[in-house]
Parts: sequence; structure tokens; C-alpha cells
Amino acid sequence: MVNITNYADLLQSARMQPDAQRLLFVFASAELPDDADEIQKERFRAGEGGTLSPVMCVDKLPVELSDFPALVEESRQTGASWDIVFVAGMSGVADIPPSSDEAEQPLMMMVEAIKNGHLGNLLAFNMQGEIVQFS
Repeated sequence: MVNITNYADLLQSARMQPDAQRLLFVFASAELPDDADEIQKERFRAGEGGTLSPVMCVDKLPVELSDFPALVEESRQTGASWDIVFVAGMSGVADIPPSSDEAEQPLMMMVEAIKNGHLGNLLAFNMQGEIVQFS
């Protein structure tokens, strides 16, 4: 088992799995609620707190991915602004990865989990490619 400490570890782990993988990405922007108090506003300015709103999602085969800067550049081409990207893996059978159609429902479930603050089963990376831990 690979200890995932960065994006390269994630890709290596996905490529090493016995069953073919499809990676699911949900990009989210950090926002401050309209009714935030001064303490919440101060925490948000310090890079903490706020809410995460999914802005786009995509599924990719590990062979379609290279490095984190390439992922960021591809996401910029959409015009969507994001702060955190959440990632989950989906296993296929032997050397047949799940299809994009099969990934649609799990992606929507990830979006709902993020909206509801259920982040425990997801890896998260900031724009610099560093793993983000939520408490």
C-alpha cells in the first residue's frame, strides 16, 4: 500500500492497483457565507473556515493524467475558479476501468458529500498540489 502524501503518490497508487481505476475529481471554491460574523471573516482571511461549493467535476483514467500543474492548467481552460480539488478512486474489473457513464453517479454523490461537509473519505489538494486535511 502506498502512503499518499502528494498528487504523484495518488497517481502511482492508482496505477498500481490490481483492478483498473478511474479517478473522480470535484473542484470546489471556498466561500464565506453572507451571514458570517467578524470571527468567521477573520478565520476565512487566514485560510480557514468558510464553505466549499463544488464548481465542476470530471473523471479521468490514470493514463490521462501527468502531474498536478497539468491538472491545474486543464482546469483553468474551463474558466471555473477553484480552491480545493477532491479526489476519489473507482475500481473496475481486472484491466477494464469503469466507464465515464459509470462514474457519473459516484461523482454526483461526491458533490453532495462536499456540499454537506462529509469529506472524510476524500483526498483533497489545494491549488499548489498540497494535501489538505479538514478538522
